[in-house]
Amino acid sequence: MDKSIFSRDYEVFLGGLREARRSAGLTQVQLASRLGQTQSFVSKCERGERRLDLVEARAFCLAIGLPFVEFVSAFEAKLGTGS
Repeated sequence: MDKSIFSRDYEVFLGGLREARRSAGLTQVQLASRLGQTQSFVSKCERGERRLDLVEARAFCLAIGLPFVEFVSAFEAKLGTGS
């Protein structure tokens, strides 16, 4: 299993987070405020400079207003491995 943050799967994951934020009409600054973080933190996460764990990804989704299970389902569908 490829653990690189630059894997295709991780790029799809990050793209999904960016897309979800933008679809919610949020800027990085607004999302950062909801997370109690800085805009720089959000930017680094979205660019893949900082790898997110499962708990952080869930927090991103909650802050965006997207149920985590919906995000995961969409992610699986984009990878072509959804059930």
